[in-house]
Amino acid sequence: MTYLSPFRRLLAVSASAPMLALTLALACAVPLASCGQGREEHPPLEGAEIGGPFTLFDKAGKPHTWDSFKGQWRIVYFGYTFCPDACPMDVQAMMKGFALFTRDHAADAAKVQPIFITIDPARDTREIVGQWTGAFGPRLLGLTGSAAQVKQAADAFAVYYKKGENTPGGYLMDHSRIAYLMDPDGKPIAMLPVDKGPEAVASELAKWVN
Repeated sequence: MTYLSPFRRLLAVSASAPMLALTLALACAVPLASCGQGREEHPPLEGAEIGGPFTLFDKAGKPHTWDSFKGQWRIVYFGYTFCPDACPMDVQAMMKGFALFTRDHAADAAKVQPIFITIDPARDTREIVGQWTGAFGPRLLGLTGSAAQVKQAADAFAVYYKKGENTPGGYLMDHSRIAYLMDPDGKPIAMLPVDKGPEAVASELAKWVN
């Protein structure tokens, strides 16, 4: 799977949703301009139409809706457990960064819920997703559902995904790679820089979560 930086990940989405990519680009550009003028910095994704209703299930079969997390900061990443490289690297950086943030800001970290949502429901059963996310720590919540339920969630977060060709080891999934930080009202704040490592993720969390 080709590795994409956070900005190029947005471009990966633009093939399916060019207007959304433009909206996100503008949302990122405006704060930079205002910072240059000495104004208070705004969240990079402020005003972007990211996030929305869904119903998915955890390893115990418990349903979770987007409103279930109301009042909590949320880290949301879409991937799949059979991913050979990208997803494990991203989630590892995300959760190691979250652990560093927890070490230094325990009270704020207690208000954050990291979430992994599969884009491969045909193979990622509740049990498989639960086992996979458990390897990254007890705080990471893994969610799956029917193909239609997963699509609803992915569409709400402007996530691109597509089943690849079959190979001797099984098929791969092509997908955008973004770890969204969402505020307690479910509004998008920033993309966590998982490509830059745990320290960068922890720094970004400390910048916005309070």
